[in-house]
Amino acid sequence: MSELPTNRRARLLEHLPRAQRERLSHIDFKLYFLGELRRADVVDRFETGPAGATRDIALYRDIAPENLEFDGATKTYRPSETFVPLFEHAPQRVLTALSQGFGEGIGDQLQPMIRCEIPAALTLPKMSVLAPITRAINRSKAVRLGYTSVETGHTERVIVPLALVDIGLRWHVRAYCRLRQEFRDFVFTRMDNPEVIEDSQVQREESPDQDVQWSRIIELDLVPHPSHKRPEIIAMDYPMVDGVMKVKVRAANAGYMLRRWSVDCSPNHRLEGLEYALWLRDPLALYGASNAQLAPGYEAPKGRDKSRPIKAM
Repeated sequence: MSELPTNRRARLLEHLPRAQRERLSHIDFKLYFLGELRRADVVDRFETGPAGATRDIALYRDIAPENLEFDGATKTYRPSETFVPLFEHAPQRVLTALSQGFGEGIGDQLQPMIRCEIPAALTLPKMSVLAPITRAINRSKAVRLGYTSVETGHTERVIVPLALVDIGLRWHVRAYCRLRQEFRDFVFTRMDNPEVIEDSQVQREESPDQDVQWSRIIELDLVPHPSHKRPEIIAMDYPMVDGVMKVKVRAANAGYMLRRWSVDCSPNHRLEGLEYALWLRDPLALYGASNAQLAPGYEAPKGRDKSRPIKAM
């Protein structure tokens, strides 16, 4: 069969049922990233049965006949030399699938699809703590819990969770604290006995649009560190345009992210070491961010208060 024009392919895919598009995307993924596809791959992943898997592969071949070749000896499909993926595969999802599996198995049975090594998680929330928080976010409810903080030790709190945040080293939840009457970050591992308050009502001042730090988006201009011996390599490592990578982050997360990325945020790029591959070209972009002090080398503008406490640390 001759190759279909790209726009016709897109129209065909768009009008297919979602479940079928997911199966075709999986076929595309297997060919693209693993270099082989068997009928059993579709059967095992979606439990469609051999006949259903055969139909899905036949449909994929109808849409993109030039994408795969059949090896009769091993009964395996392989990508052709002219293979072009039918779907856009998001890098983060691809890496997650390759390193942790693509939905196969349950619980601790998940296995990487190829040999991978990822950093060990030193701290993860208990599911009995996470579940009430996520239910409250989804249903716009308040949560009663015990919380141990650096500032006050253990206290009883009522919070209105807004969003989950992964800062690389840990997970926390952004929430309105009724005790402090402000939005703060609450670390999951410091919570105990969270309970959704079923009859709770979220007040106007507790709603997400009232969290200024969460709503404010900061644009950061990151450039190769001036003291780096090979700035051209840094430009290769990061998606830079004309030597600058523009990153947008929430003010509530800016300090966490810059620390995670080891960005030198000092005004005179004074931090030394190969870990500081990037420099924040305009440190004033962080002015007003509640956790700017976490950014490596950050200095508050002269005459400004440098002692503002960092919440949830």
